[in-house]
Amino acid sequence: MAQHDRYISPFSTRYASDEMQYIFSDDNKFRTWRKLWIALAKAEQKQGLAITDEQIAELEAHKDDVNYEDAIAREKLVRHDVMSHVYAYGLQCPKAKGIIHLGATSCYVGDNTDVIIMREALQLVRKKIIGVLANLAKFADEYKDMPCLAYTHCQPAQLTTVGKRATLWMNELYMDLEEIDHQIGQLALRGVKGTTGTQASFMELFGGDSAKIKAVEADVCAQMGFTKVVPVCGQTYSRKVDYNVLSAVAGLGQSAMKMATDIRLLANFKEMEEPFEKNQIGSSAMPYKRNPMRCERICALSRYLMVDVLNPAMTAGTQWFERTLDDSANKRIAMAEGFLAADAILNILLNVSDGLVVYPKVVRARVMAELPFMASENIMMKAVKKGGDRQELHERLREHAVAAAAVVKQEGKPNDMIARVEADPAFGLSREEIEAELSPEAFTGRSAEQVTEFLRDVIQPVLDANKEDLGQHVELNV
Repeated sequence: MAQHDRYISPFSTRYASDEMQYIFSDDNKFRTWRKLWIALAKAEQKQGLAITDEQIAELEAHKDDVNYEDAIAREKLVRHDVMSHVYAYGLQCPKAKGIIHLGATSCYVGDNTDVIIMREALQLVRKKIIGVLANLAKFADEYKDMPCLAYTHCQPAQLTTVGKRATLWMNELYMDLEEIDHQIGQLALRGVKGTTGTQASFMELFGGDSAKIKAVEADVCAQMGFTKVVPVCGQTYSRKVDYNVLSAVAGLGQSAMKMATDIRLLANFKEMEEPFEKNQIGSSAMPYKRNPMRCERICALSRYLMVDVLNPAMTAGTQWFERTLDDSANKRIAMAEGFLAADAILNILLNVSDGLVVYPKVVRARVMAELPFMASENIMMKAVKKGGDRQELHERLREHAVAAAAVVKQEGKPNDMIARVEADPAFGLSREEIEAELSPEAFTGRSAEQVTEFLRDVIQPVLDANKEDLGQHVELNV
């Protein structure tokens, strides 16, 4: 039942998916703690500690039914979250309570769980980036031949195509995907390292037998689905890991904000729009408005995500010696909300990229309004071939362009450059001859070929390798 008398994060109610919220949920966290305790007990048993199959079976029987009330009551008394959950687990497992957390420090469950959760979250981010790339690949291919104005300095420049511009968005998302893959590939468990990373408690447990300690750590690592542990650490894994991971995720914010900003500007030009639902209201005061609210939300959440990466950066830098606890409260918020923000951004990107609307006639009209300026060199060459003086024609074209621009900007009238050139005897060209140089398709260079090559060589291999991630559709809550 909804609660309306206290703060609830908009990530939970408006933006983040159920999948990502579960990854950072108490259930996932504390069940993972229990899996780690079970893994440790099994590994220690294999290396000769007096742990029975009955004790392990008791732990496994209660691995998912976390008794939160007992843990909460205990933490209020002892002010220690891990020991409160050790106590609560022990209440459910009286035969095994004496071997829960044996030889471990709090970061055995805390840090290892954080790494496991980050990997799960990165995998979900990865899946959704691939879904966006798949949507944009269809869009780019469909519109690879449609000429449109390119813009440098937000001023009309040499033509590109609608599809080619989409590949610019895709290329940055592909770069994000590569960085996400890199972070997934290099994640390592903290492992079984003891209080300050020296494994001293395990030396005591195993009578100084380093081989057994290393075997326990390797066993736990394998049970949790990892191939490696950090080579050295203090009490915690280096907080630079959090910074590296969130930096990769924050890179998505950069790409998403750039794409969303382009779409917002194109919506202003009336060339392209994000999906707009039948009953959607654009403005409470102006019924005609079609505001690009989804792309605006992408930009807002992207700013939050990009700024959030400062938290793990500062946390990594302010750790003292083997560890200080000023990381904990910040980390609980910053890492979870960074991923929730990324998830929210990707949900909107999936929705927007699945329903982008292009207005071909507007795109063409805007091209034709500027093309006479861009075609001036072609017109000049044609006039030279008919006997004109290149230097004189260049100057006359410059004067005509300045005058035509003034008509557009100062008088609000259409571009009349073609009429000016036609009327200038120095060129000796008819309107038909001039307009023959005004085919937009002749000014897009290799745009269409570049789209085809990019999709074939870069994107399609990713889609082929991840077919289970294709066909994602997202309905937004708001």
